Amino acid sequence: MAPSADTPLPYKIAVLVYIRNTAGEVLLLHRGKEPNFGLYSPIGGKLEQAIGESPVACAQREAHEEIGIDLPLTDFRLSGIVSETAYNGQTHWLMFCYEVLRPLDFPPRTMNEGRLEWIALADIIRMTLPDSDRQVIWPQLRKHARIFGGDGEVFTVHLDCRTQPMQWTVQQP
Repeated sequence: MAPSADTPLPYKIAVLVYIRNTAGEVLLLHRGKEPNFGLYSPIGGKLEQAIGESPVACAQREAHEEIGIDLPLTDFRLSGIVSETAYNGQTHWLMFCYEVLRPLDFPPRTMNEGRLEWIALADIIRMTLPDSDRQVIWPQLRKHARIFGGDGEVFTVHLDCRTQPMQWTVQQP
């Protein structure tokens, strides 16, 4: 049973980082463990709230940890903010979507969370993605993220996962 609107759940804050290479392919992680085991998602991770880490600093840290490249903060651009109510009935999420403004080239590789793979932008919609990514996040990124030819506007969307199918609203722009 899905939690009601007044059921207290933990709120987690995370970043998602979108990277392209010079061939125009997008870096995705084929997840080898939960959450989203077996699905494709961008790199990213949880904000270190205990030390007061900013979202962009988290994106920078996660890029270093997951792809081994030190990037200056100026290489990251906020593309969107996604909030989720009751994801899997367990957690509320606030996710900051960052794009890396310059292309990066390195070979695919396996890491502890799964396999990093370069995927053609046109093929992403055919990959095994979380429903929220397929229905909401990727369409917004294609419309707004500069690295995907978008208009550069920062989007915000809210997903309510208490119902099936989930309900979602584009709040900006």
